[in-house]
Amino acid sequence: MNGMSMTTPLGNSSDVLFLMLGAVMVFAMHAGFAFLEVGTVRKKNQVNAFVKILTDWSVSTVVYFLIGFPIAYGISFLKPVKQILGENQGYDITHYFFLLCFAACIPAIISGGIAERAKFWPQVTAGAVFAGLSYPLFESLIWGKNMSLLQDVFKSLGGAEFHDYAGSVVVHSIGGWLALPAVLILGPRMGRYVRGKSHPIPVSNIPFLALGSWILAVGWFGFNVMSAGHLEKISGVVAVNSLMAMVGGVLAALVASKNDPGFVHNGALAGLIAVCAGSDIMHPLAAFVTGAIASIIFVFGFHIEQEKLKIDDVLGVWPLHGIIGSWGGLAAGIFGSEALGGLGGVTFVSQLLGTVSAIVFALVNGFLIYGVLAKTVGIRLDPEAEFAGADLSIHNIGAYPEDSIR
Repeated sequence: MNGMSMTTPLGNSSDVLFLMLGAVMVFAMHAGFAFLEVGTVRKKNQVNAFVKILTDWSVSTVVYFLIGFPIAYGISFLKPVKQILGENQGYDITHYFFLLCFAACIPAIISGGIAERAKFWPQVTAGAVFAGLSYPLFESLIWGKNMSLLQDVFKSLGGAEFHDYAGSVVVHSIGGWLALPAVLILGPRMGRYVRGKSHPIPVSNIPFLALGSWILAVGWFGFNVMSAGHLEKISGVVAVNSLMAMVGGVLAALVASKNDPGFVHNGALAGLIAVCAGSDIMHPLAAFVTGAIASIIFVFGFHIEQEKLKIDDVLGVWPLHGIIGSWGGLAAGIFGSEALGGLGGVTFVSQLLGTVSAIVFALVNGFLIYGVLAKTVGIRLDPEAEFAGADLSIHNIGAYPEDSIR
């Protein structure tokens, strides 16, 4: 910037633009979540997937503005616009927009696990609680105003603070482990397991699934690179590490799944999820390995979940986000070390402690919230509604109305 101080009005504006562009890229990822789910569920549940994710996004926007962001960072926007703009061109409120996109990932992740048999409004309610209360509370302990409460513990026990640059654990692991209680309480879809035997339900649309993966992958560079927060802190290493982890995931899935297109496109996402935590401190080759391992975890983890454990997690969000997000937290402690070409400043012990704390936090919250909803309003469609499909049962229209008329 030709020596210009980033505290000047132009510097402030540059930071606002930088964050805003990142926010728009991550916002676009929610279209990726939608198409990934639409391509995976049956035709009779495609409209529901689109409406769910857009509604969850809208509700998350409101609750994170009013409750979540103030919990996480101690900043409220219930004041005059002049004060919101302040002297930094409204950087804080743009930061809210960017971090909202992370918070809204939580209900979007869960949506894929509970697809095809969940009631609409109870899930919207759960998403609101997670985006407005649960997620911001953990966010505050790792990135926000209450960092010292937990990070000091990790540092004293493990020798360093817990490092999660762009949310392998804070976002993805939390989302995936929150989804597991919902999937378990809901139970499998009708016909998925009959008399102990597995009857896989085929996906409806490979092109939509692939489109969802591509949209997510492109938006992910906003997710990771713009996590720098300020233009002067941008890192080319983060961009290339994200790329290398993605292709590592694709190539590993290609081999491990024997060319299965569903696994190949989810393999890209597995790599990107895993590299978020350490994308700023790993060597690019380590990022490639991290992504490849993540993809292998998903290919075999999905099979174990569905066929051995008989957990009907429609999009495999527990292994993809929960387990692989946890792997990303640990990978930062391994490949971020100077001995393996990383920048250092991390320890495996601290990464393990932070990762385990996220798992425990998510499971407690997931079982509590979904348990209460299940016992009160119920969270599963009745058999007739599930058989007819969520599109007609909830929205009174199918994805292909002309076909319905015929």
